Amino acid sequence: MLKELEKELDSLKDSERSAALQRFFKTGKGQYGEGDIFIGLTVPQSRLYAKKYAGMAFADISKLLTSPVHEKRLIALLILVHNFEKGSDTEKKQIFDFYMSSLQCVNNWDLVDLSAGKIVGSYVFNNDRSILYKLALSKNLWKKRVAIIATSYFISKGEYADTLKIAEILLNDSHDLIHKAVGWMLREVGKKDEGVLKKFLNKHAATMPRTMLRYAIEKFPEPERLKYLHTKHSI
Repeated sequence: MLKELEKELDSLKDSERSAALQRFFKTGKGQYGEGDIFIGLTVPQSRLYAKKYAGMAFADISKLLTSPVHEKRLIALLILVHNFEKGSDTEKKQIFDFYMSSLQCVNNWDLVDLSAGKIVGSYVFNNDRSILYKLALSKNLWKKRVAIIATSYFISKGEYADTLKIAEILLNDSHDLIHKAVGWMLREVGKKDEGVLKKFLNKHAATMPRTMLRYAIEKFPEPERLKYLHTKHSI
């Protein structure tokens, strides 16, 4: 199965799109995606291949996930998401454990965003959530992003406490990709319950990173947006 997939992917290489993606995902020296290799697939294409090869064995998924090729890692994660959503409780635990042991391969923002909520968030929702706080306190950029994005599942179920607590842990993080992720999740909270978001903003807007604040208030009417943007000293 793996050889068949790789053969198909090899036939789809698009050098022009690949070059554009490598710039977009900051793969240059010293950048967050340093060394990542793209072959030029779109996300819809990757989803199609994930569905087609959903029956792939764990050993082959593991090989895909450790590939230096970004789209192969993405397809591996999309297979895991697909199988998690359709799996039994035992299968879900197996996929969650596998995912957590493979976090070093979930190493770009799209890989996190397309998998963390659907696997990690969904699994820990009715289990021990303390792992999210360990991830949030990690020094690793992607583990921190997994922690906050995983709570997207909680938000979808009308629970916001963990999102807000993890947002507070990450409030002073230095990385723009964490500012964006936290701001995005806060905005999602606001879509469900604007009062909860405003209470958080009234406490933190003056000191939270400006990008985080902008993302959080994106859906507010202009006068309210300006009010929060002009609060004391957003960074």
